[in-house]
Amino acid sequence: MLSLDPLGLDSDMLDEARAYLHVGETDEDPSLASCLLAAVSHAEQFTRQVIFRRSTREILTAASGWQALEAVPVQTVTAVTGIPAEGPTFALASDRWEAKVGSRGEAYVRILQPGSAGRVEIGAIAGLATTWAALPESLRLGLLRLTAHFHAHRDDAGDAVPPAAALALLLPWRRMRLS
Repeated sequence: MLSLDPLGLDSDMLDEARAYLHVGETDEDPSLASCLLAAVSHAEQFTRQVIFRRSTREILTAASGWQALEAVPVQTVTAVTGIPAEGPTFALASDRWEAKVGSRGEAYVRILQPGSAGRVEIGAIAGLATTWAALPESLRLGLLRLTAHFHAHRDDAGDAVPPAAALALLLPWRRMRLS
């Protein structure tokens, strides 16, 4: 069976995509898996959310004020690693930083004592769902439509625009950012 490990996806996703596209298990599985991963990546960029739960890493300055993580929805902040200008990185003890996660999955981190670190790497677990089956139906259908689009245009030389119907299914999941 083909692995969809780059995002920790399960085989149910590939099976449902095959059924949606009316293709059997064939030599096209690697191409179909690539289209699925492209659809997830596109959807994450469009919605500004991590679709499937996984570890994330972000680099921030070692500032003392609260800083928002880009990844949402965050389940938990797992670690903070100090990055000095010179020398090896080091783990910051949990009493040297604080994190809070809001009800909508937005996460904030504050560095209390950075030591020699000018920057920090924040490790977190983020994502809407752990499995394909746990995704809301409209989001799954949007991903399937994007997959079908990428599969149909996989050999095109030009950039084909994703269909409006797929983006309309993703739109309710889109998070807006204010500058």
